[in-house]
Amino acid sequence: MRRDVSASRFNDLPREDEGLDAVEAAARRVRYGANEILEVVGNPWAGLAQETLKDPMIWFLIGTGGVYAALGSYTEAATLLLAILPLVGMDAFLHRRTQASTEGLSRQLAQKARVIRDGVVVEMPAVELVPGDWVQVATGEPFPADGLIIGGENLQADESSLTGESLPAPKRPMARWPAARSSGQAVWIGGEHWGFAGTRLLTGEAKFRVVYTGAQTLYGEIVHAAAQGGRERTPLQNAIGHLVGLLVVSAGVLCLILAGVRLRQGHDWVDALVSAATLAVAALPEEFPVVFTVFLGVGVYRLARRKALVRRGVSVENIGRLTCICSDKTGTITEGRLRLEHLYPAETSSDAELLHLAALASRAETGDPMDLAIIERLADAPDRKTPDSILATYPYTEQRRRETAVLKLDGEILAASKGSPEIMLAISDLDSARRAEWSDQVDRLAAQGHKVLACVYWRLGERWSGGEPDRNGSFAGLLACEDPVRGGVPEAVRQCREAGIRLIMVTGDHPATAACVAREIGLGDPVPGVLSGDEMAKRLENGATTDLGKVDVVARALPAQKLDLVRALKAEGEIVAVTGDGVNDVPALQAADIGVAMGGRGTRSAREAASIVLLDDDFSTIVHAIAEGRQLFRNLQMSFLYILMIHIPLVVTATFIPLAGYPILYLPIHIVWLEAIIHPTALLVFQELPARGPLQPVRRRQAKRFFGTMEWVMIALAGALLTALIIWSYDRSLLPGRNVEHARAMAMVVLSCASAAITAVLSRLRTGAAWFMSLATLVLTGLLVQTPVLASYLHLQPLHRDDWLIAAVGGFLSVAAPILICSVRRNS
Repeated sequence: MRRDVSASRFNDLPREDEGLDAVEAAARRVRYGANEILEVVGNPWAGLAQETLKDPMIWFLIGTGGVYAALGSYTEAATLLLAILPLVGMDAFLHRRTQASTEGLSRQLAQKARVIRDGVVVEMPAVELVPGDWVQVATGEPFPADGLIIGGENLQADESSLTGESLPAPKRPMARWPAARSSGQAVWIGGEHWGFAGTRLLTGEAKFRVVYTGAQTLYGEIVHAAAQGGRERTPLQNAIGHLVGLLVVSAGVLCLILAGVRLRQGHDWVDALVSAATLAVAALPEEFPVVFTVFLGVGVYRLARRKALVRRGVSVENIGRLTCICSDKTGTITEGRLRLEHLYPAETSSDAELLHLAALASRAETGDPMDLAIIERLADAPDRKTPDSILATYPYTEQRRRETAVLKLDGEILAASKGSPEIMLAISDLDSARRAEWSDQVDRLAAQGHKVLACVYWRLGERWSGGEPDRNGSFAGLLACEDPVRGGVPEAVRQCREAGIRLIMVTGDHPATAACVAREIGLGDPVPGVLSGDEMAKRLENGATTDLGKVDVVARALPAQKLDLVRALKAEGEIVAVTGDGVNDVPALQAADIGVAMGGRGTRSAREAASIVLLDDDFSTIVHAIAEGRQLFRNLQMSFLYILMIHIPLVVTATFIPLAGYPILYLPIHIVWLEAIIHPTALLVFQELPARGPLQPVRRRQAKRFFGTMEWVMIALAGALLTALIIWSYDRSLLPGRNVEHARAMAMVVLSCASAAITAVLSRLRTGAAWFMSLATLVLTGLLVQTPVLASYLHLQPLHRDDWLIAAVGGFLSVAAPILICSVRRNS
């Protein structure tokens, strides 16, 4: 991971091996600012209130509740006003979660630093560091800023927070300081010479010169991207928001027009106001936000049972539309830890002897994953031997590329060394032919994605003259470590492919290693398309986003490149999910439609930034969550189809029948009756059981829209037919003697029968709730209309047998026929 240094910044760095004085440090602090990652300005809760008041859903619920209160329906009014509380609470929760995410990012940084000031080593708050400071970092301490390493031996750093790589990154001091550059020239310096803020020194003690502080560090750039990254509203949220605004404006205009027309027709003020108020209630379908909230709550519960903790409810909607997954390799597709899987002993050795010799040259305290893998494998091995004493150790360095231990075992002095196969084969006593054979074996293992070590040993007898043996060692064999693929991942990848969901593996690993894992899980058809992060960046710069369609793996990817990939995919119309576990993944997690963090090994920052947290860190869980999300999305579609099909004829007839000079069709009590049917039907009937079976394919055009063309045709056709039936049946019942109560009863029965028909056809009566609501709607309607006392109270009149036949058959056919015809056309 290289960084460039501008000429002005580079030339401003002191060349001498000493620290700054207090005066110069103060001047630099004025010039460059404090070493602060993020500064919070203003009152965050005031910003929360301002954003909340912009939500049209809040005003929609307030306005609708006010209308119900004005009509005397205080229970409905109270219910709607109370529904505001969870919306405000969700805004507050998300706001607090953003604050916690930023706090979690900042806590990864060093709080103190040892700095040379005025020729003396002092400990001071890391926030006071400035470019040019000379800082000392001990083993296990984090780097407090971005700087150039100018002193230290055997240095290794944990840079997983920036790169996602679990293996230690070797570091070494700069051999010589580059010459000063002229203005406009950047100085490119390799990553092995850099210490980065937010990373930790694993071995050795480093001295480094601070180059970048605060927001100019790589870590600072990530934090600022996370803090500034906005949460996009989902398509359905936008659709509901637009619908709310449209209905509020339209209802207001229609109510004024209707009231004016009724007055001009000679009706009194009471008639005009009742007409306007009834239309207002009918035209504002509060079921949309209520159903949306309830369905998301059900989705959160079901996904939690699938080991997917939903932190942002609207993700339940988006996960059902998902078309692309950008997944980490380490820890998500693989187990995230090295395991010693294969032992290849030499002819003169055995598996047990090879393992024991490698363990003698390993140390758990280094934290090296390969050392830990060897020690873990040894713990399960029988006949373990403990050395009598350790005489000397020679730790691994980037230059030597091996580790050696000299020890006394069973009264004999033994030296065991493990490390890079090239180095170990060179110091062994093998002849050239045997070295070539073992070298070929190393190449084969490396091509299969293994990390390979070789082991050599020396039997030194009872006396040892000192020093590390470096020639004619006995070759013990090879050890091959790997990060195994999680069980179930290949099957999950296959399901994604069959369902039309694209998977791109994004990793910091070498392209050959990444390609090997991709082949193992079945990614790519038939050969995975592998691209490096730099190559991808060049393509995006040149606008060649279409080439991304052939990419299955992005290797050696940096955090900024992962973010660019997500943005490019979204620009191409993909609904993107991103998995991540480190600070480096935060910007991509926020930019994605669905950010998925690892609950087990993920950092707090990643979990806070994500929409969904996997409790088991398993890629297969994502596929299960997609299945649940798609089922819930279909449920939500069915519910909204029902609401629109029943509301369109209700609003149209409530508007145009009075405008045509007829008596008011619906009184407030009729609207309450219809709402008592619509509410439970929309909420309960379409909550089908959790998904079973394989994922179903989703077309990308369908994924971007909540309803497809056929659905809108279905809604329009059913609404038009049902509206025509209501108007015709109302006019038919009204004409003989202008019996308004009989005509209203006819319209109410048509709507009720149509509601039962829509419920039965859309749900296919697959749930008990569907059977109950369909039958209950018909039974309740018959009871209210045919019982003279109840009918009189509702300003209705019992119907004749032929009326019921027209209402039942006509109501069923007017909605069932469009639904069935459009369903056949859509599936053909």
